[in-house]
Amino acid sequence: MNRKEHWESVYTKNKDTEVGWYQADPEISVSLIEKALPARGRVIDIGGGTSRLPEKLLDRGYQKIAVLDISAAAVARAKARLAERADRIQWIVGDITEVEDMGRFDLWHDRAVFHFLSDPMDRKHYVALAERTLPGGGRLIIGTFARDAPPRCSGLDVCRYDRTLLAREFGAAFHVIEETSHLHTTPTGKPQHFIFLTFARV
Repeated sequence: MNRKEHWESVYTKNKDTEVGWYQADPEISVSLIEKALPARGRVIDIGGGTSRLPEKLLDRGYQKIAVLDISAAAVARAKARLAERADRIQWIVGDITEVEDMGRFDLWHDRAVFHFLSDPMDRKHYVALAERTLPGGGRLIIGTFARDAPPRCSGLDVCRYDRTLLAREFGAAFHVIEETSHLHTTPTGKPQHFIFLTFARV
């Protein structure tokens, strides 16, 4: 099963509340985005799936919001939940390791896609795309499993990071401006320690 087939299967077979990354309220992401981009600029959410983040950003007045996800099933479910508000979101179905251009955004948010990228070339493509997408002074927020988090998620191995390792992946084009630790509890009650880094595009 390839990457796309895996995630289509996950979203086809499971309800939103049954996946490990489910959050009824993505408060940590909303808080970091509001702090990093108080001017309510252009935001893209990488691997948004069926997250509640888009409607939270709409509620707060963000004018341009995009969601990229590899799973068409996830995007269809999110659009159905948002109903008529879905038309206010730009939806992109694609593999972040293959997409070449998504336009320009002021803030790039990713809660838990990057740590699934075990191939160094996939990570290199990801970082290069982020560089092209964000202008100088733009903000990049990445949430990944921390070093003491579980080694697998959704049946896949994950890469676990601390500040030094994650900053090294993004190189000289990005400067860390904030580090946040977050303990996520899955719907089945399992703890997952996350690290969030907010970067400024140099």
